Amino acid sequence: MDIFLNQAFIGISIASILLLIALGLAIIYGTMGVINLAHGEFVMLGAYCAWFLQSTFGIGILAALPIVFLVVGFLGFLVERGVVRWLYERPLDTILATWGIGIVIQQLVRMGLGPDSRYVQGPRILEGNIELAGVFMSNYRLFLIVFSISILLATWYLMLRTEYGKKLRAVIQNKEISECYGIPSQKVYALTFAYGAALAGIAGALITPLVSVTPSMGTYLVVDAFLVVILGGIGSFLGTTIAAGLVGEATAMFSFFLNDTLGRVAVLLAIIVIIRFRPEGLFPDKIRK
Repeated sequence: MDIFLNQAFIGISIASILLLIALGLAIIYGTMGVINLAHGEFVMLGAYCAWFLQSTFGIGILAALPIVFLVVGFLGFLVERGVVRWLYERPLDTILATWGIGIVIQQLVRMGLGPDSRYVQGPRILEGNIELAGVFMSNYRLFLIVFSISILLATWYLMLRTEYGKKLRAVIQNKEISECYGIPSQKVYALTFAYGAALAGIAGALITPLVSVTPSMGTYLVVDAFLVVILGGIGSFLGTTIAAGLVGEATAMFSFFLNDTLGRVAVLLAIIVIIRFRPEGLFPDKIRK
């Protein structure tokens, strides 16, 4: 029983990481209709930014998070202004363009910093474990769970309870009429894309104590994030949250009872079966477009 509970905790921690990555993807994909295949590279840039700040200036991960948020968000803003803004309502072109951008970013990092793995030390204040009812819970993984929930609530408030969120929802429903009322749709799109990229950057920084930092690390993470977004329902915060939990728990459990490879295959097969019968996802967004 203790082993099962420990795996359940690991599954929740995996879900919290997936939620952070998928949240930015869901915002960009669900609100702007852009399939951002460079999202994984924003995760990678966040990880390298955290590594650079720690190895060069001795700045820990927690203190580096605001810097990572601003740096990666600004890079996302530049990508949107430089490329993506010209490709709205052309989904195939956005796929190809963001794919190309992702490859360019990855190769630039590989040429500039090399292919070697980098390691980032976790916060000393979060070292150690807590034992509760026979379950050993890492302090850092507990922090990830709490932090992910906080980001989710902050994003929900931003999108549904602020002036910016109202403008974004107005643009989603009807871009032309929104512009007639003075809402700058281009500015709204740019800020939304930058926010989604910044969330990916934060996710990349936070996972550095758990995985090695490499130029290709984002490629593997973004696949799971896409699965979470599609399974939960495009544009649905609730769906993304629940899907992240399901995928995280399924990954932990299947990996425990089978192995990592077969566990991943089992998760993918389960998602394929669900999407076969619910192609719109488990909790599709009901907003009228």
